[in-house]
Amino acid sequence: MTRKPKLRCAVYTRKSSEEGLEMEFNSLDAQREACEAYVVSQRAEGWLLVPDRYDDGGFSGGTLERPALKRLRADIEAGKVDVVVVYKIDRLSRSLMDFSRLVEVFDQHKVTFVSVTQSFNTTTSMGRLTLNVLLSFAQFEREVIGERIRDKVAASRKKGMWMGGWAPLGYDVRDRKLVVNEVDAKLVRSIFQRFLKVGSATTLARELIAENVRNKYGKVVDKGILYKMLNNPVYIGAAVHKGVSYPGEHVGIVDRKIWDKVQTRLQESPRKRAATTRAQTPALLKGIIFDPIGVHVADAHAKEWQALSLLPQPDRP
Repeated sequence: MTRKPKLRCAVYTRKSSEEGLEMEFNSLDAQREACEAYVVSQRAEGWLLVPDRYDDGGFSGGTLERPALKRLRADIEAGKVDVVVVYKIDRLSRSLMDFSRLVEVFDQHKVTFVSVTQSFNTTTSMGRLTLNVLLSFAQFEREVIGERIRDKVAASRKKGMWMGGWAPLGYDVRDRKLVVNEVDAKLVRSIFQRFLKVGSATTLARELIAENVRNKYGKVVDKGILYKMLNNPVYIGAAVHKGVSYPGEHVGIVDRKIWDKVQTRLQESPRKRAATTRAQTPALLKGIIFDPIGVHVADAHAKEWQALSLLPQPDRP
């Protein structure tokens, strides 16, 4: 009697979110239990479970950049695996293009792919057709979910709702809403007022760095952070989605007139703002310093430069 060749089976499991992974028996465990039971049922065909676990918890099926999947591919390329077993094909990938790449790797190393809830064999043309149809639906489902999320975000922003992310300086997040932090709001108003007075973001940023002024996440308010603050419409109570502004649920902390003045100043060229800043800075010694014979120093320097400009210039090589 001819003995069946031994087939080393690797079970791969995946869960998109990290929610519930801390439970004693989670989704990854449920997938593994079903796959291991299937491998045991095929023991007569020579199937043996490899000891290594390939579990990706909290990773999307829309990418191949998953640590356990990378280890699985490395072991396949090293000739340590003969069969890849998953609970459903979308656990391995939800992208038709990515799955095609994986199938190519399987074929190159003569590895069979098996889904315990969707029986097919990738070594046959019918199995490949079934696989592509199922994977196309998996990709379609992922794209539909993405569209729903984008539509929900757009609808929520139009209602002025806060959709998460880093809360700007001057606000805290409570119950998924922006709430004014009075201490930080006072600092924000001060920064807007100081910019109108100084007229230069570079100068103001230098002053804020020297004063060790930091945002709510501990970063020094440098020029980049300052520009983001001065251009953030959240401070006038607005919610922006794809360049369109809507009234926000939160309270604005910067007066609209001050905001408009700041935006007008920001739209000026940096050179013009710098010139305005210099013009506002008093020259305390202007018209006071003279040389011993009574000639104004500035006039003397001007005449000197004019004379030098009239001298013949040497030829440049």
